[in-house]
Amino acid sequence: MATSIKLDPELKTRLQHLAEMQDRSAHWLMREAIRDYVEREEAKESFKQEALLSWESYQETGQHLTGQEVRDWLYTWGTNKETEPPSCHN
Repeated sequence: MATSIKLDPELKTRLQHLAEMQDRSAHWLMREAIRDYVEREEAKESFKQEALLSWESYQETGQHLTGQEVRDWLYTWGTNKETEPPSCHN
């Protein structure tokens, strides 16, 4: 799939300069930037969808954890007293 991107002259110059400094092609830098952007946006969308599903589940069941319960559990990570995740409750 061939795609073209129109860049303003200033950005094109900056991109070319960066490519030269990193001994890469401008094309390689653009591909990396687009890949990073797509991965980041996919992760954000996945997080958003998971949050919506969690909210729907809470509305249906009332099952939840308090913020303090989660914090208390997280504080045990990497210690000798690391615990299993707490169970949800009403």
